[in-house]
Amino acid sequence: MSNSYLPRQLAVALFLIIMSGWFVADCQSSGGQATPVTPVVVTPTPAVKSDVALYVTTPDQSQLFLKQNTNLVFSTTAASTGAVIEVDSTQTFQSIDGFGFTLTGGSAILLNQLKPADRTALLQELFSPEGNGIGISYLRISIGASDLSDHVFTYNDLSTGQTDLTMAKFSLDPERVDLIPILKQILAINPDIKILGSPWTPPSWMKTNGSSKGGSLKPDYYDAYALYFVKYIQGMKAEGIPIDAITVQNEPLNPNNNPSLLMQADEQTAFIKKSLGPAFQKAGIKTKIILYDHNTDRTDYPLATLADAAARQYVDGSAFHLYLGRIDALTPVHNQHPDKNIYFTEQWTGSKGTFGGDLGWHVKNLLIGATRNWSRNVLEWNLASDPAQNPHTDGGCTECLGALTIGASVSRNVSYYIIAHAAKFVRPGSVRIGSTTPANLPNVAFKTPSGSKVLLVENENTSSQTFTIKFGSKTVQTTLPAGAVGTYVW
Repeated sequence: MSNSYLPRQLAVALFLIIMSGWFVADCQSSGGQATPVTPVVVTPTPAVKSDVALYVTTPDQSQLFLKQNTNLVFSTTAASTGAVIEVDSTQTFQSIDGFGFTLTGGSAILLNQLKPADRTALLQELFSPEGNGIGISYLRISIGASDLSDHVFTYNDLSTGQTDLTMAKFSLDPERVDLIPILKQILAINPDIKILGSPWTPPSWMKTNGSSKGGSLKPDYYDAYALYFVKYIQGMKAEGIPIDAITVQNEPLNPNNNPSLLMQADEQTAFIKKSLGPAFQKAGIKTKIILYDHNTDRTDYPLATLADAAARQYVDGSAFHLYLGRIDALTPVHNQHPDKNIYFTEQWTGSKGTFGGDLGWHVKNLLIGATRNWSRNVLEWNLASDPAQNPHTDGGCTECLGALTIGASVSRNVSYYIIAHAAKFVRPGSVRIGSTTPANLPNVAFKTPSGSKVLLVENENTSSQTFTIKFGSKTVQTTLPAGAVGTYVW
């Protein structure tokens, strides 16, 4: 390379520098797209030291199960004014089995239609308590179709006039496409999840009206139907799916759904003591038998069966919904039979409801109300629906809003956040502990298997509320926005 080449290089470089400066200046004055942008450096907010983790959901959805970066440090100096929630871990009540949803047949169809990677990520989010997971720990599934299946079916559908007393034609094939594969993926994430099975109808050939809707179970088929349950539990076990419990009939006093069955208390009592209980005993089945599975306005129903010693011996407890009645009706049932468990197995959120209204009602009555009245679990209704609230049967629910809406994308609805506030932190084996209830601050407290304390609080006030949490000799002051729900963990 000659020495004369270097000055030419420098001249070209100088020319380019001058020209680029002119280009930038010209673009800055004319509004062109080449204007240099000064990078904005975002400094992360450092985590505030806190003894208590707080997650908040607000009615206006500005905060959705959002972890707060708030200084909540226990002090031995008592607050001078304001409401106080005193948590007392020396008072212990029932153990908790879990929180979750009904995985309807329609929910399974929608989940199974997702791309494999998307489905895996979503199931991880739903069923793992780690990371961003909400830790669903309890599922209800239908034995055969529910009204949120895409069609009506049982596991032993026969042509008119046929019967099958030995269940030779029993088959789980209708579940092998969607429900069973989804359950296997869920169990791979959480092998300890509890699964409750509930039938909406027996096979139509067992019923007085020969129809999937309404009618009653013929006594002549009690033994055959008991064997149907046995085959179901054994068949699911063979698939690697343990059924922790069954209810005898979903909403036995509602014959208007499709599918459905009318089963009066004396009929359920007779079926349990004459057929179902003995069949489970003979087959060595340990799956729990749970009564009723309907509204709290008719607690006389489960109490009638529990008063029958021959039936009672086979029964683990009673299950409830809250479409009619009051949640505190659960406590008298517990008090009369404290050795029998209480479960809360269904409540829907509707597509025409409001986020704030449903959040407040469900947290107060179910997460707080049901557990303060001895329930071992809380289950919301369907896990997933599409944007038009499908699938459902002909005559099934047309307005049942899933925790998830699965369409071109996946969105999370109010019941997702309701269950998240309990499921992530109140793990199975937790025990409800004592907590005081100042006005407009309904709450419930738990001690987890790891020793953590969890306090779930709803602010019913129309303005933000500052209050004190007292635990032993320590206190911490906190504030919740109007109508907000907060989960405190320490």
